[in-house]
Amino acid sequence: MIDKFVAIADAFEGVADGSTILIGGFGASGEPTQLIDALVEQGAKDLTMVANGAGAGGDFGISRLIEHKRVRKVICSFPGRKALVFAEQHKAGEVELEIVPQGTIAERIRAGGAGIPAFYTATSAGTLLGEGKPTEVFDGVTYVLERAIKADLALIEAWNGDRWGNLTYRSTGRNFNPIMAMAAELTVVQVQHKVELGDLDPETIITPGVFVNRMVHIPHGNPPKF
Repeated sequence: MIDKFVAIADAFEGVADGSTILIGGFGASGEPTQLIDALVEQGAKDLTMVANGAGAGGDFGISRLIEHKRVRKVICSFPGRKALVFAEQHKAGEVELEIVPQGTIAERIRAGGAGIPAFYTATSAGTLLGEGKPTEVFDGVTYVLERAIKADLALIEAWNGDRWGNLTYRSTGRNFNPIMAMAAELTVVQVQHKVELGDLDPETIITPGVFVNRMVHIPHGNPPKF
């Protein structure tokens, strides 16, 4: 019987130092906060983290992962003025930063999940962000070659999930989560509602279970204690 639900303590078995990780969410919406806490407890370090931002301040979520000095490099679109923990470590030379325009980072992740190694985009052409990257001219317009992003681990937050790993998302909680779930060797999901097989209308499933490896049930409004 396929059942991908595991205890949160077992969710990160095999995750190694130096891994590249995708973390879903747009600000606090759809961010798998409890999975991030569990990854801090697991202890993996020297991580390359790919996310929309670099934390919103406070000792929680992405900021907590950086606060505990587990991150070597951040790839994101918005480091943010509230990302004080990241800003301090970046200023001290402890964390690298690669800024990627939001549409480009989304497409780099989507391409990674779709098996597309690289693509051209006009975004960043002629700017500092495009310096040193291959370019090509199509129909008189300069395009920059961007490499796809593939990760060792993706941390995802979903609304509903069955034991096969089929997922739905709620409103803005969807954001980067579906494409990140497709672009990692190991996808771990924090599910707010555990449902039975057959309860999900197939037309509402956004992430099929084939992309999901492990799930943890974090009941809505009832986070676990460590």
